[in-house]
Amino acid sequence: MAVANQQFLRTGDQMETRPRIVPLSESALTVEFGETIDVHTNDLVLAFAAAVEQAGLAGFLEVVPTYRSATVYFDPLRTDVATLTEHVRPVLRAIDTIPRRAPATHTIPVWYGGSAGPDLNDVAKHAGLTPEEVSILHASVIYRVYMLGFSPGFPYLGTVPDRIAMLRLPTPRKQVAAGSVGIAGTQTGMYPHASPGGWRIIGRTPVSLFSVTRPAPFLLSPGDQVQFVPIGETEFHALFENHT
Repeated sequence: MAVANQQFLRTGDQMETRPRIVPLSESALTVEFGETIDVHTNDLVLAFAAAVEQAGLAGFLEVVPTYRSATVYFDPLRTDVATLTEHVRPVLRAIDTIPRRAPATHTIPVWYGGSAGPDLNDVAKHAGLTPEEVSILHASVIYRVYMLGFSPGFPYLGTVPDRIAMLRLPTPRKQVAAGSVGIAGTQTGMYPHASPGGWRIIGRTPVSLFSVTRPAPFLLSPGDQVQFVPIGETEFHALFENHT
């Protein structure tokens, strides 16, 4: 997941590259699908992850997709890297035949600015816009969920308009409120839990992104789409009561 810690996403045109299988440890291997972060590459990653889950490979435990790669974890008492690599190759050749889950579209209300968005004014100054214009621009994009990581249910969404892209804070905050919406480079994301964090916080959503009491604990899945909708402080608190 090192790529998710870069200050800016390195995006590029669609590239046709042969997947590369890389041994990661005695219990994992990674399949890399490209060098750039783009929808085409991420589609291949998600198709492979779905295919591996359906393949019934001996010793398979789980597959974790990222922006441009997927890591397959396995039981080293049941198989090994060399054997699993040979079993993965036909899965790679067959990924185009695997039915893919239709992506869901989620409308996420956000209270921008105020105590919910302590970095909104800084982003506005950096962009040469008013805070309201930053909010409108941030909410004007339909974002793709490229991956989940950092903490359970944390979605890495792309991509933020270049004008409001901004580096992370030089010193992370010790505590960021659950539901906070932030910017890091051309990424945007939401904190499912209160935690330390260095993203530029521009708002907060009352929506719960992760709950162990739900049949599906994660609200969002890789490949889904997110549309932010600005709301006011009063509506935020009313919705927050309904989601807690």
